[in-house]
Amino acid sequence: MPENPSSAPPHRALVALVVTLFFIWGFATVLVDTLVPKLKASFSLSYAEVMLTQFSFFLAYLVVSLPAGALIARIGYIHGAIVGLVLMAVGCMLFAPAASLGVFGGFLLALFVMAAGITILQVAANPLIAILGTRETSHSRLTLAQAFNSFGTFVGPFVGAAFILAANQPPRGAAPALLDAYRHAEAQAVQTPFLGIAIVLIVLAASFWLLRRAAASFPDKPERLQAALSPLKKPRLALGALSIFLYVGAEVSIGSLLINYLMQSNTLGVDAATGGRLISLYWGGAMVGRFIGSAVMRKIAAGSVLAACAFGAALLAGISGVTVGMVAAVAVLAVGLCNSIMFPTIFALAIENLGDETPQGSGILCLAIVGGAIVPVITGFAADAFGLATSLFVPALCYLWIAAYGLLTRSTILDRNAVAEAA
Repeated sequence: MPENPSSAPPHRALVALVVTLFFIWGFATVLVDTLVPKLKASFSLSYAEVMLTQFSFFLAYLVVSLPAGALIARIGYIHGAIVGLVLMAVGCMLFAPAASLGVFGGFLLALFVMAAGITILQVAANPLIAILGTRETSHSRLTLAQAFNSFGTFVGPFVGAAFILAANQPPRGAAPALLDAYRHAEAQAVQTPFLGIAIVLIVLAASFWLLRRAAASFPDKPERLQAALSPLKKPRLALGALSIFLYVGAEVSIGSLLINYLMQSNTLGVDAATGGRLISLYWGGAMVGRFIGSAVMRKIAAGSVLAACAFGAALLAGISGVTVGMVAAVAVLAVGLCNSIMFPTIFALAIENLGDETPQGSGILCLAIVGGAIVPVITGFAADAFGLATSLFVPALCYLWIAAYGLLTRSTILDRNAVAEAA
């Protein structure tokens, strides 16, 4: 539908707001990585136990994604984004009572609610940015929007290092009362960035509400509702959901353990705050790679680029796992560059040609993000049993499947199977 002059300004403003969504949830999500070493030290947790932070966060994708797809199919992408922003703001504000109580379970609840809001935002924003332009450039446009998501993950570690990690270590051999006081003080430091995010989210929700009439210039919701799981009959989507599951699990596993990995004496031996700043290189590589990938995929098939990046990530994770010192550190940080185009490319490839089933397909793909809850716990058990270096082979295996999916989308087998299912 061509734009008329009167609709163009709000339409451009809407695109800018959607891109801002990608930034803000990336910023909020990466702060969870800086919570891991903080909560591990404060509550004396094992790697498997502290990974419950990621489990609680990404469990929301399993619980909320399909209802979010149904909700957005009824109320539209823009109103869905408003609901997601408000719910995410509530989750951020819950960090205040969690900090006051100084109880680990309070942080897990806050993370779950915040992630529920992010889930709704992802179900709405990923297809929305894809339809705000031509179909031919949807892969490139979604990758470009995800680049701003990566910019949020690049900035987030600096904020996390300043407000969350730059604090004292727990006192050794302290009496229970002193240890409780320490935990309370440390928890107070955690809440500050999340309360700031809550304010920004409320402003964004109000901005979407003011621009809600811009939806009249594009298909804000499908013409008819579909069964929630019906798109899974299409192999391209089903295998894409598995790829999202494994990709998010691999990315989160590395990001969660990276600070502790860099703190090891046989890697770099840095302190927690320095490790928190260095993790920005991991996420910054993803940001740079997405800007590059957005241009590359205008020339090279998306499936081929996905396969190359996934194989590169598996190789780098493996190299880091069998080396020490600077080589191990550089290799694992470089995985971020390979991660760059994976999520948006898998997402765009998986929802191709879904038509009216796109909201449900988007919901299924966001449901698959629950891999960020499952794979990191497996990686945490591997780290406890065999060491952090060996645990890197868990995400490496995930990347190998993603490379295979990229190659499969370059063939016609997935589309032939879809035709057979339809018949």
